[in-house]
Amino acid sequence: MRTVVMDDDDFTIEEVVAVARYHAKVEFSPAFIERVNKSRAIIDRFVEEDRPVYGVTTGFGDNVTKRVTPEDAALLQLNIARSHAVSMGEPLKEEQVRAIQIAQINNSGRGVSGVSIQLLEHIRDLLNHNVTPYVPGEGVVGALSTEGQTTLPLIGEGKAYYDGKLMSGAEALKAAGLTPYVLKSKEGLSLLNGTPGATGLACLATYDAVSATKASEVIAAFSYETNKGNIKHLDPRLHSVKNHSEQQESADNILRLLEGSEISKKYEGYRMQDVYSLRCAAQMIGGTKRAIKEAYIAVTEELNSCSDNPIIYPTTDGDGVALMGGNFDRAYLCIHMDALCIAMTHLGKLIERRTDRLTNRHFSDYPPFLVKNPGLNSGFMIIQYTSAGLVAEMKVLSHPVSVDSIPTSANQEDPVSFGFYASRKACEVAKKLEYLNGIELMTQVQAMDFMEEGDLKHSPVIQAIYDLVRSKVPTVEEDRHFYPDIVSVCGMLTSGEVLACAEELVGELKF
Repeated sequence: MRTVVMDDDDFTIEEVVAVARYHAKVEFSPAFIERVNKSRAIIDRFVEEDRPVYGVTTGFGDNVTKRVTPEDAALLQLNIARSHAVSMGEPLKEEQVRAIQIAQINNSGRGVSGVSIQLLEHIRDLLNHNVTPYVPGEGVVGALSTEGQTTLPLIGEGKAYYDGKLMSGAEALKAAGLTPYVLKSKEGLSLLNGTPGATGLACLATYDAVSATKASEVIAAFSYETNKGNIKHLDPRLHSVKNHSEQQESADNILRLLEGSEISKKYEGYRMQDVYSLRCAAQMIGGTKRAIKEAYIAVTEELNSCSDNPIIYPTTDGDGVALMGGNFDRAYLCIHMDALCIAMTHLGKLIERRTDRLTNRHFSDYPPFLVKNPGLNSGFMIIQYTSAGLVAEMKVLSHPVSVDSIPTSANQEDPVSFGFYASRKACEVAKKLEYLNGIELMTQVQAMDFMEEGDLKHSPVIQAIYDLVRSKVPTVEEDRHFYPDIVSVCGMLTSGEVLACAEELVGELKF
């Protein structure tokens, strides 16, 4: 996807990722431009007539009772951008900031925010010219402070990356051949208010959760071969009596991936009941899928909503009305991102247990830690430690933030959602899940090198992925620096190579 056109159709999570991660160009359709212009005309009329409108002719938060003159309406927007840019700590990743920016465009471009098309064109130009604001990502309640930091380079202030180099916002604009934007009435508020910060990150987290869960099914198929698993546990009749379609789909996916495996056929019924990490794989992956599906729906709906305040709603007489409310609340995002973290961690503990079973001589038929001459060589010993450490971190990050609240703005904002942090930690958990997948796949492939099954064939999918991994990561014969190997295998997963290899042979996996 090289170009994304914003029009009357709903924007997708995949399009957000295309822009944020893969630098697809952004274009506006005539219909998009028209609806933004109509909304802007209403705001211009409000300012001209000095109508009382929150954040346009009044102050913000607990300062809502303070009136602002039409002459100061533009200065008010500049002030909010500067004063709210106070997030601290480590900066967000480039793709996270870009996800926020494209979510901002879609949020303000719904035709009920009252911003000008020129503002959205300037944000689009930042994206298309690879100017990425420097945005510290800590100390955030909703996302006001991070979105303030995102706004500064747009107006020639703050700091930004241009083609990966950090410089002042003014220098970045100049290097890209762009000029600073002058905020008009309501525009600073629209850029800071609403849910684009949490939504942009939620899009990335949800997309990565889908990819990692699909990959985990592929790797689960490996475990049935390397652990002499009983494929009767995947019998469609068994899963048909559990009324969860995701579980049924996972069992079917794993069976398809194992199709043609002479090894799995040999060990069908080898053990009456396998350990849970094999026997319950479809059930556990299915439960994770359900939570991801629900998050996907909620995030997509939020992405295509207008979360501004006030909403500038057109009336039948050609005028409009400013509707003050709370569409900026992040309850949907916060609750579903909390659930997404829990679901991914649930899957992560399954992956780690399968990794341990292959490296643990008490549970497998393989040499200790999957290496020749154990003792002199530690082999995959510490790689399993890494898996355990990642799962421990995921468990901490799975503590829900949606149940907490600290009032702000002189108690005007008494319960707050912490939705931005929920999305940010979901991104972290998704990345750790990808690492766990990479470690398990590398471990599964190493175990295959010790299998003694004579001329019995692996499934075509497993053999093809084995060959893919071995084309970049050689068999571990003795201890070496394993970090580059793990990074390489993780790269094959995150790039989609492994999944594409599988789906080329068995068709698209159900999700």
